[in-house]
Amino acid sequence: MKKLADMFNIPIENTVFFEHALTHPSYTKENNLEYTACYERLEFLGDAVLKLAISDILYNKYPEYTEGNMSKIRSIIVSDATLFEVAEELGLPELIKLGRHEEKQGCRKLESVCACAFEAVLGAYYLDGKFIELKDFIAQKFTSYIEDVDKNFEKFNAKALLQEYTQGKSKKTPEYKLVGEVGPAHKKVFEVEVWYGGECLAKGSGKTKKEAEQKCAYEACMKLGIKSCQK
Repeated sequence: MKKLADMFNIPIENTVFFEHALTHPSYTKENNLEYTACYERLEFLGDAVLKLAISDILYNKYPEYTEGNMSKIRSIIVSDATLFEVAEELGLPELIKLGRHEEKQGCRKLESVCACAFEAVLGAYYLDGKFIELKDFIAQKFTSYIEDVDKNFEKFNAKALLQEYTQGKSKKTPEYKLVGEVGPAHKKVFEVEVWYGGECLAKGSGKTKKEAEQKCAYEACMKLGIKSCQK
């Protein structure tokens, strides 16, 4: 608990909330614990807490932006990919309790697991009566990500931009093909191609299929000269 409190720089009162927030469902099943002793319910709550805090930041930071503009930025900020980066930076993955099989499979480093645990900790802090401190923490950690997404929107929203472009041309959507994957289960690298009109527009690779698709979509957008109308 001390490590966790130091990571977030927020004191912890009720440790039970946080023990649950750091417990993967595989651990509760393996040890015959109650379902409520894992992070899933707290993740549900933490997701709402995070979206509220990010919405508040966006609403005040960009007074001229439409609801649509802010929603697009928020969807990227609260994605598993962003939450994984923040969790890794904090060192949160090392505190997650996993079942033995999941530990061997390297689930501690999975993007989805780390994102869930991070949101669960936010939910735990909310129940612990630390919402004000939590808002300050979220503003400190996520403002730079928000600014990066706003300035480089095409990079983060490339799949949607490419689809809008192709549908405008022919009402057809681009097709993403997985052409390779290398590495162990917890460190896989996926290689993807994006095709449209019988032509391979671009290739991309990433730690997840989604990341690889986003990268090759971005390359395709650059090749086709597709620009965002975010602002």
